[in-house]
Amino acid sequence: MTLEPFGARLRRAMDERGPLCVGIDPHASLLLEWGLNDDVAGLERFSRTVVEAMADRIAVLKPQSAFFERFGSRGIAVLEKSVQEARAAGALVVMDAKRGDIGSTMAAYAESFLHKDAPAFSDALTVSPYLGYGSLSPAVALARESGAGLFVLALTSNPEGGEVQHAVRADGRDVGATMLAHLAVENAGEEPLGSFGAVVGATLGDLSSYDLGINGPLLAPGVGAQGATPKDLPRVFGSALRNVVPSVSRGVLRHGPDVSALRDAAERFAEEIRVTLTSA
Repeated sequence: MTLEPFGARLRRAMDERGPLCVGIDPHASLLLEWGLNDDVAGLERFSRTVVEAMADRIAVLKPQSAFFERFGSRGIAVLEKSVQEARAAGALVVMDAKRGDIGSTMAAYAESFLHKDAPAFSDALTVSPYLGYGSLSPAVALARESGAGLFVLALTSNPEGGEVQHAVRADGRDVGATMLAHLAVENAGEEPLGSFGAVVGATLGDLSSYDLGINGPLLAPGVGAQGATPKDLPRVFGSALRNVVPSVSRGVLRHGPDVSALRDAAERFAEEIRVTLTSA
């Protein structure tokens, strides 16, 4: 059975639970900070703890696939189980895999995370459009079919991203703005929110020269350890603020492995974001 579109499910989750995404990023250094070994057992304990602490109360959980893949097939098995348990507890799962390729290869990447019968089926997937936006067509089609969504890298927070995303095309529009324009077309007419979002860094400062009104969600990494705060969000996102999904990873995860401490840290971020949205 096809799910209700991701955008509608995300809008409801953000309204009910607050617009916060918490990453599941089992860095080797973070495992050690938690007193865990940098092995599959430590990975499993870490992931299970984050899901237990967050999945019944946070709108979005975002596992970073690479930190599971580095352990081979056993790590991927932990990822699949974490996704399934998080979704069963009520969280939406955005798989942070940043896949991007062409043709049948892109279709296979999409099937890995967006096919309804895939073991790691996720509510949305991060994708890279830098083989051309059209290369994402298999993922767009499968996401529509399954009721899932995409988050397309548009204006990322890493300094190196600018050399591609700020490159100016012959028509005078830069590449980042072009990706936003494509997403606005994908989301045209969707209510209450389109399912095709952009990744836009919360650390980028004033983005008033960009049209962020894509009628879709804006996944905003960079809050917490990377230096951005919830109070920065209105300045960065302006009139698109209501559709922003701020993403925090180390700012919450460093409070583990205690479940209560993780929950308290997430709630502090969520409350600050609520206050910011209310007062903006």
